[in-house]
Amino acid sequence: MMRRPGPFVFALGLLLAAPALAPIDAASKEQQQMMADIRMLQQQNQRLQAQLAAVTDLLKAVTARLDEQGAGTRKGFADQKVLTDTMGADLRVVREKIDETNVRLRSLLEEVETLRAAQNAALAAAPAPPSEPDAAPAGGPPAQPAPRPGSFGASPSQAFESARSDYYMGQWSLAIQGFESYLKTFPRSDLADDAQYYIGETYYMSGRFQDAVAAYNLVIERYPGSNTLPDAYYKRGLALATLGQVDAARESLSFAVATYPDSDAGRLAKQALDKLSRAGK
Repeated sequence: MMRRPGPFVFALGLLLAAPALAPIDAASKEQQQMMADIRMLQQQNQRLQAQLAAVTDLLKAVTARLDEQGAGTRKGFADQKVLTDTMGADLRVVREKIDETNVRLRSLLEEVETLRAAQNAALAAAPAPPSEPDAAPAGGPPAQPAPRPGSFGASPSQAFESARSDYYMGQWSLAIQGFESYLKTFPRSDLADDAQYYIGETYYMSGRFQDAVAAYNLVIERYPGSNTLPDAYYKRGLALATLGQVDAARESLSFAVATYPDSDAGRLAKQALDKLSRAGK
């Protein structure tokens, strides 16, 4: 029969086993610390990834916004260039018309002065009227009728230019009388449509817009093949707009734009339409 170890032997065994258990506990604590550090790093990594995603989304939004602003800026520059080119073309057209008008005006003034000098010379050289106008010298030619006042045998072009010179000099009443007299005297002339158009222009320049509309209507009705039709539709639209007849003005201006898009009057009519739209009329 074996004997059990005594208390002293048991205590001695525990004392000998203690140094072997101590490294195991130390290793376990170090491993737990490492696991804690790993979990902390993983959490930091997740936070950094979330922040990176947020920064990426923000960067995409900023890039999209910059692209949008860039497109808007490019479009604005393009629109500005188109507007600048259009205004430059219109300015060149106006300058050319001014130069042409100045040359024409100088020529007309010279012609008017020549006509007046000839008229004065003819009046000075005319013999005194006989006491009996109907009597004629025996054996002589019959007496000729006196010329109509203001005509002096003027040709159609001379009569037209005389009336137009009054228009250029701002003599509105004389210009209207001259053009109306021209239409009565030379109704089938090639310049009849121009004379009717200038009647409308004279009324327009003198502020008689209702009369101007009526004159432009006669151009449109009587001379369907006239080269003044684009300007007649355009100026009629302006006169109607001034009179407050906006719908009729739009119709006249729109017809000029649609029918004569490549003419100066068509381009000016488009600008007038845009101005009416911006004014909310």
